[in-house]
Amino acid sequence: MRLLYVFALILAVRLASVFVVQTYYVPDEYWQSLEVAHKLTFGYGHLTWEWVQGIRSYLYPVIIAGLYKLLALLQLDSANLLVLLPRILQALLTTYSDYRFYVWTGKRKWALFLILVPWFWFYTGSRTLANTLEASLTTIALSYFPWFGEGTVYLWPAAICCFLRPTAAVIWIPLSLYHLRKSRLSVVQLILKRFLLIGLLVAGLGVAIDTYWHGQLVVTPYEFLKYNIFNNIGSFYGSHPWHWYFTVGLPTVLGINTLPFIYGIMETVRKSEKFPVSKQLLITIFLTLAILSGVEHKEFRFVSSLLPLCLYVATDALSRWSYKASTSVLWATALVILVGNAIPAWYFSTVHQTGPIELMPKLREIAQEYRDERDHRANILFLMPCHSTPYYSHIHENVTMRFLTCEPNLDKQEQYKDEADRFFEDPLRWLNSNIPVHPLTAQPSHLVLFDPLAENISVFLRNYRLLHRIVHAEVTELESWQALVDEKSPYLASLLQHRQPRTGHSILVFQRLKTGGENAFNKDEAEDIPLPDNPQPQEVPQNAFN
Repeated sequence: MRLLYVFALILAVRLASVFVVQTYYVPDEYWQSLEVAHKLTFGYGHLTWEWVQGIRSYLYPVIIAGLYKLLALLQLDSANLLVLLPRILQALLTTYSDYRFYVWTGKRKWALFLILVPWFWFYTGSRTLANTLEASLTTIALSYFPWFGEGTVYLWPAAICCFLRPTAAVIWIPLSLYHLRKSRLSVVQLILKRFLLIGLLVAGLGVAIDTYWHGQLVVTPYEFLKYNIFNNIGSFYGSHPWHWYFTVGLPTVLGINTLPFIYGIMETVRKSEKFPVSKQLLITIFLTLAILSGVEHKEFRFVSSLLPLCLYVATDALSRWSYKASTSVLWATALVILVGNAIPAWYFSTVHQTGPIELMPKLREIAQEYRDERDHRANILFLMPCHSTPYYSHIHENVTMRFLTCEPNLDKQEQYKDEADRFFEDPLRWLNSNIPVHPLTAQPSHLVLFDPLAENISVFLRNYRLLHRIVHAEVTELESWQALVDEKSPYLASLLQHRQPRTGHSILVFQRLKTGGENAFNKDEAEDIPLPDNPQPQEVPQNAFN
């Protein structure tokens, strides 16, 4: 198959994912890339605590900021392009990494098929996540690795990976040791003239960029390890059992591709002499999972960099198996893999958690056009779990916005609770302690919240009317399933970890009634908000703000 056609096919799939994938996955897609780049370029926005503490590198956001700056100079910095072009940029890098995977595996048809169909890679391959960048760079580095010769080109993308996310070193340490052992060059020469030199150059450039943008000397990989590993700050955002990556994490990321991967493991173990590359990759995969399992906080995306390693093992085994299999069996196998990936790819890309993405154009319109009775611009308050939506990068209007924060316990206070926890413990008390009652114009012009919260703060909402209801996720139907899973299988329970009672089926947008306006919420639209079966009068705490 001609390489140009292969590249065009991969490019078509990755660009298609930019437009097909219109759902919310994790906050880092925006808050650790687009929001940072927007702040750098346009001077307004929000930086999370990670940027204040200096544990994140500016390498990735600076690239996006350069794109933003170009758009601004050309006066093309519309919100739509600010959202779209960074994803296209990431999709182009993913395309190149997929192409390099095809070349690395010997230009096998199974390699092209297996790199194009994985549901998780389609779902995340065009997202502006540091993990997506890491996975792409890992694939590129693996394709240049000297499996059957000499070469050190791979050290450049590998070093960038390790600087961006120090946990990437758990992949590259065993591979680098393998390189040292098999190379015909002396160990001293390799270490001093290749490993150390390239590592210092990449680290020097990274430290220079981070020091400039952070405003002080900072080594972000060290700060990353200090907070996330040594101080275990990540556990604040959730913990999983040690075996989670083996039993849930990696199998979920692989999806139905777990089956050919397991077949690849069996073939490699049985005939290790025929699968030298797969053998080394399996050692690397196992060591990586074992080391990452020692960290309490675990997420699916943290093992996305292992996807190319696993797919190589599967490709190697399936390619040899294909010589003996019949045509009908080959087509049936490919069809099962395709359908098994297409279903979750479609669901998670177009159905699950669409609300935050559909919400932002509506908020953008409000930010652009709304004026209150005093001709003030919009003042938007997000009463949701922190970082539940994108932020200024998707609105691109310098209006006042506020969300419930969730910084971890950096000062190690006893009985610490972040702002979001304090709010959801007693929403009315928090509102009356933080939002002034008079004058009416001092209250937020707009509220954004998930539908279950509306019934708990109905007293506060008497001065607001429902403006938009946006379908988010079918979480209501999961309640009975969650109870059963929690009781019967704590392993499967982690799959539903992001379904929290603080979220809901829909996202609601309320607009404050202007002075003298009719209270439409309590009249015409009351039926749109779920209320308790036996509503009781609620006592409103005294406004501590005043």
